[in-house]
Amino acid sequence: MDSNGGSRSQGTGSGRAGDCQHGEVCGHCDVRHTAMCNVLNDAELEKLNSLSSDFKRDTQQIICSEGEPADHLYNLRSGVIRLSKMLPDGRRQITGFLFGGDFLGLACNEAYAYTAEAITPVEMCRFPRHKLTQMFGELPQLGGRVFSMTSTELEAAQSQMLLLGRKTAAERLSSFLLSMAQKQHHSSTTEPAQPDADKQEVHLPMSRTDIADYLGLTVETVSRHFTKLAKSGLIDLQGSHKVILKDADALQAIADGDK
Repeated sequence: MDSNGGSRSQGTGSGRAGDCQHGEVCGHCDVRHTAMCNVLNDAELEKLNSLSSDFKRDTQQIICSEGEPADHLYNLRSGVIRLSKMLPDGRRQITGFLFGGDFLGLACNEAYAYTAEAITPVEMCRFPRHKLTQMFGELPQLGGRVFSMTSTELEAAQSQMLLLGRKTAAERLSSFLLSMAQKQHHSSTTEPAQPDADKQEVHLPMSRTDIADYLGLTVETVSRHFTKLAKSGLIDLQGSHKVILKDADALQAIADGDK
């Protein structure tokens, strides 16, 4: 158990970290098109893989904890991760959700600025931080790609500040649903088959409590606004973890405060 109360099991299978099987993993990687390694050719990728180890975690297992030395960086191949910080009064603030292709630890300095926990089983490529940064000199295009991804991470943090500071509950939830749809579209290698081109299917592996902690709302408020959007015909709720966006333009108008 770590200091934040999460399991840090290192057992075989879900908690295994070992040498990366270069051809096997990269040859079947579904997120190469969005990951940091998408700027590398095969020879350069082999060089990067010499630093990589295969790292897996099961649902609810901790990947890194806030305040720990930031010795490793992680490239998420599959699964979903939540990032959170503890407030001085003991409350949890979720600061983001990561999907396949996202990189973990870029904006951290000597210590991790957040706790990262697996929402679903996750598979990652793990890199020693100092060795990876040294490789930027050999592969400048990799350094440029990582810089770009760091900028994107910081922009997401700024968007989160706006979300919490200025938007109403309805605007926050609409923004969240649209951002989840965009993230999942970005990380997908194929266009999802939809019965209606105007409808978007969004999978929400996180709990309603996670969504509330991310949006700075109570669980009751989140549930109430999900119901309001459904009754308005803008979304269709299909269980706890799937939402159909039936009118993305109307949701965007709400998110922008125009409705």
